[in-house]
Amino acid sequence: MSNASSMMGTEPNARQPALFSYAVDLDARLSPDHLLRRVAAVLDLSFVLPAVRHCYGRCGNPSLDPRVVLKMMLLLFLYDIPSERELMEQIGVRLDFLWFLGFDLDTTIPDHSVLSKARARWGGAVFEQLFVRLVSQCVAAGLVNGRLLHTDSTIVKADAHKDSVVSSSPELVSALRQAYQAQEAKLQGLPPVSVDPEPAPQPPPKSSGPSASCLPVNQTHISTTDPEAELARNKSGVTELNYKDHRLVDDTHGVITAVAATPSNVADGSQLPALYEQHLATTGLQRSDVTVAGDAHYGTASNYLFCQQQGVRAHLGEVKANVQQRGQLPLSQFVYEAAQDRLRCPQGHYLVLHQQRPEQQTKTYLIEDAAHCADCPLRAQCTPSKRGRSIQRHVQAELIEAARQQAHSPAARYSLKRRRQVMERSFADAFNNHGAKKARWRGLGRQKIQSWLIAAVQNLRILLRQQVRRSAAGAAAVAVNLVELVSLRAHEGCQAVGSVLRASFSAGSWVGGPVQARLEV
Repeated sequence: MSNASSMMGTEPNARQPALFSYAVDLDARLSPDHLLRRVAAVLDLSFVLPAVRHCYGRCGNPSLDPRVVLKMMLLLFLYDIPSERELMEQIGVRLDFLWFLGFDLDTTIPDHSVLSKARARWGGAVFEQLFVRLVSQCVAAGLVNGRLLHTDSTIVKADAHKDSVVSSSPELVSALRQAYQAQEAKLQGLPPVSVDPEPAPQPPPKSSGPSASCLPVNQTHISTTDPEAELARNKSGVTELNYKDHRLVDDTHGVITAVAATPSNVADGSQLPALYEQHLATTGLQRSDVTVAGDAHYGTASNYLFCQQQGVRAHLGEVKANVQQRGQLPLSQFVYEAAQDRLRCPQGHYLVLHQQRPEQQTKTYLIEDAAHCADCPLRAQCTPSKRGRSIQRHVQAELIEAARQQAHSPAARYSLKRRRQVMERSFADAFNNHGAKKARWRGLGRQKIQSWLIAAVQNLRILLRQQVRRSAAGAAAVAVNLVELVSLRAHEGCQAVGSVLRASFSAGSWVGGPVQARLEV
């Protein structure tokens, strides 16, 4: 250990029993098939010390071993312990926890604050690396196929009450969020967050004006307890302060290969490209027959285009534009003529290029003569506008249409049905067994740590479960082989006895004498 990090405490690699243990051997009291014994055999924390060495100084009291701190956080989610204070209480009374952490009966249990200090000192990189390493172990064990991937998101209730929400102007709310992020970065030793210069004072807007009520609620409201949590409506229809947890899950055994935590107002579909790229980085799999399944929140034009460019089959539920409910004919009723770059309506009139939006990669087409729409018999079904019908079309609409055709195939219907089962099982396990319904800590950075730890614990359990199944299958195979071997030996013995009897009968000595002697042999 270098002098620059001499205050980082470390535990010896070999377990050292206490000098006075009162004849209590923790290893002997832990059953061979105990969960923590199997976790310790699989868990590889060799990366922790090099990853956090720079976070410790040269003077002061030696710290608790960072590997022990990370094990404590794993226990927190593996056993869904409600609080860090209760975790420390359970460590003192549970022999399996003491054994897993490398403690003895007379070891002083550290204060719960070591966990929060470690999170603030380390940041999120260590927890992300833990998640990535467990995914790599699942890949090496053959638990990740990479052919069919499922994506979805869920709402996570923030650790803040709705009564902490105050309303203000959008400028002040934005400034408060930036100031909070800068203060968080300062406390955690992260690079400073760039804060926009204070805008020039503007006259206060009229509160009764219609523009104030049209603004998104999170631009005019902020929580004084957790400024990064945002208001969103959950599945029960209740508006609360929430975060959103996104994940990508492999179909074979339900291994989580990519996770992301965002504010609750972030659209689900916007996270698909980043999740897929994270999946490629964590698994290292490069397949040519990948399929991604997602519900209607992911069936956007940008996601269809991304999948086509990546060579991925997009089994995504299509986002409905509801143009027919608004009294408009859908785009499918119009024929695009590429040579003239125009659209032909069902009545044979043309919509010509009216506007281009390069940032959105779209073009807007407008009827060349509004009189055509005024006299059209389909006007009631097409458009109420006096200017006539207009249509917005993506510049790569052909690729998007090809992806949409894939999304309506029988294989896509199976993928979407399978996605519902896999994702609901994954989130239900996280909710019921690992406390993913509510954020344990405040702030988006800490919510990311929670997402990584929960996903790592779920993958760890999948890895252990498959090891148990393979061991049971191996034991069953050995038992079957033994039964077959015994049957074979018995069959060979019967054949040998029959040969002796036949030889005895043919020699005329079938009673007593030589026959009896041969049978005894």
